[in-house]
Amino acid sequence: MNLLLLASYLLDRARCRARAALDGNPESGALTLEWIVIAAILVAAAGAAAVFFNRAITTETGKLP
Repeated sequence: MNLLLLASYLLDRARCRARAALDGNPESGALTLEWIVIAAILVAAAGAAAVFFNRAITTETGKLP
């Protein structure tokens, strides 16, 4: 749940910065691309972690009697 909240927060911040950049002030959106890249990396890392932990948990639960 927290990871989803973090990802949605970062995407929301990226959207706000993109809107600020499109308003015409070039300095206000200077980090727009960086925030979008960071958000995409975090979402990809969260997906990879979910797959990894799901497989690990499934493997361990298979060992239970």
